[in-house]
Amino acid sequence: MKSIVFDTGPIITLAMNNLLWLLEPLKKMSSSEFLITDLVKQELVDNPLTRTKRFKFEALQVLHYIENNTLSVTPGDSIRLKTEELALIANSCFSAFGRDMKIVHDAEMSSIAIYLQRKSDAFVVDEKTTRLLIENPLKLHNILKHSLHASITINKSNIRKFQDMTKGVRMIRSAELAIIAYEKGLLDQYLPKMPDGRKELLESVLWGVKLGGSAITKSEIEQVVRMEIK
Repeated sequence: MKSIVFDTGPIITLAMNNLLWLLEPLKKMSSSEFLITDLVKQELVDNPLTRTKRFKFEALQVLHYIENNTLSVTPGDSIRLKTEELALIANSCFSAFGRDMKIVHDAEMSSIAIYLQRKSDAFVVDEKTTRLLIENPLKLHNILKHSLHASITINKSNIRKFQDMTKGVRMIRSAELAIIAYEKGLLDQYLPKMPDGRKELLESVLWGVKLGGSAITKSEIEQVVRMEIK
């Protein structure tokens, strides 16, 4: 069966925009299993419900889609070693002030580990650091250097190891999920009765997911709108 793995960020982005309900129709359309790891569930549900009052309602919304089997939680035992290996390498790719920089979390690495184990069809991730570490580590190096205003050392050997391990990982963002939902008419219930209503709808949902954490740029949004609204 086809499968799609979700990181924490995209589900939070959908929840913050009242779009979690899209998971059900998107799952049916894709005929895929929607997977999260136990570490992702911990971030999305367990921690908010047990450690803080913040995000409790969002946690309950996510829990609803776990309990109705829209999201399937995968146990971590079979991927624990791979998760640890990925995290160890990723977090020693860059160093500053004489110390390795922790740039990724275990939940993200567990998502990649289950993707690799299941040979999944897509990895839904909004986190820019993880995406760039896989796709463009030199750009990530420049971002880290300018954000810290410090000299950042690259461990080229570990960069190569991480890219070899993640070669072929197909990544999409919550922004792409929103675009698919728009194209399939799933958002038509929000279509306003006003001039350029479709443009307003598409722009609003893309800006919503961007501000919610999806790594999509202003120019990308403008390009998508131009292509979709003809």
